[in-house]
Amino acid sequence: MEWLFPLDLPFKPMGSSSFFSWFLLFFLVTFPKVHAFTGTYGVNYGRIADNIPKPGNVALLLKANKIKNVRIYDADHEVLTAFKGSGVEIIVGLGNEYLKDISVSEDRAMDWVKENVQAFLPGTSIKGIAVGNEVLGSTDQELWEALLPAVKNVYNALDRLDLTKTVEVSSPHSEAVFENSYPPSSCTVKETILPYMKPLLQFFSQTNSPFYINAYPFLAYISDPVTIDIKYALFESNSGIYDSKTKLHYDNMFAAQIDAAYIALEKAGFGKMEVIISETGWASKGDANEVGATVKNAKTYNQNLRKLLAKKKGTPYKPKIAIRAYIFAMFNENLKPGPTSERNFGLFKADGSIAYDIGFDGLETSSAVSSLLSLKDIGLKGWFKSSYSLIYTTSAVVLLLIFA
Repeated sequence: MEWLFPLDLPFKPMGSSSFFSWFLLFFLVTFPKVHAFTGTYGVNYGRIADNIPKPGNVALLLKANKIKNVRIYDADHEVLTAFKGSGVEIIVGLGNEYLKDISVSEDRAMDWVKENVQAFLPGTSIKGIAVGNEVLGSTDQELWEALLPAVKNVYNALDRLDLTKTVEVSSPHSEAVFENSYPPSSCTVKETILPYMKPLLQFFSQTNSPFYINAYPFLAYISDPVTIDIKYALFESNSGIYDSKTKLHYDNMFAAQIDAAYIALEKAGFGKMEVIISETGWASKGDANEVGATVKNAKTYNQNLRKLLAKKKGTPYKPKIAIRAYIFAMFNENLKPGPTSERNFGLFKADGSIAYDIGFDGLETSSAVSSLLSLKDIGLKGWFKSSYSLIYTTSAVVLLLIFA
């Protein structure tokens, strides 16, 4: 609980009306915030693939690499069960296909929350629900209209279950909600979207929820590789840009995109709302027209981004608010539709090995023995610090003797 006013205020007698006003103010300013993202580095765990590791091994992989924050795009029960007791903190997704039904039915919202969130608490650390994904950046106006009622019904279901102090409600957006973002000071929410965005922001402001935005310097770069300096997009040494209105200098596009969001929120009347990056990443492979989609550039972007987030620093416009970001994505997903890049954003390959080296360890699955050795190594790094450690270690040793 955060105290937002000094505790050593001089005491003055007051009437019942004044006392009630003071009590109400006290309640409002000390309302607890839900922290769905407790670190600065997270990963999106997409599963549109038929060849990636089982959820249990993914939990091991995350723990071995000390990745504590994860987003999934649904509320898959196999994943939530596998992550039980792992310590990994999860934001689950309520897909766009459910929004219309849930927006008109409080009972439907309650059923969804009970089945997909409450049933797995507290063993599985579900910290948030992302209601919809990039809804206001789409062209489906019926979804625009359904988003806020769906958000409210989900929040009210959590409230009735006494879970609003532990589970955050949010909704991630794409850059398509903005009119423009260059320079950052010029950024505004699109006029057509503003009538839907402002009430949503008002509700999230009341519930202390942050603004989640998907920010991809990769997409900006491939749309205009002639004008945009790739070094500016990859956090490499470059001359950067200067925003004459704010008098701020940016040496990387990622920070500029975040500040553009902050400034757009400020213009809409929500200057105190935190911005969190729900997706960012760089493809390691792409089509002929996707210039820059290479292993080298993906490694450079994600390695430099990881270093930046580890510093726990802010942006030029919001230097005191540490940047938080979920990286897209955990794995290359071979069944994703669209251009080649869509299937090649993974930090890890389908077999759990690293796609490129940015300091993470991968699972080795070339044989039964090497897989067991990999799990044993993970255990030595701290995964099996529980009463189950002896069972796993003994089993691994027995099987290793069999294969020897």
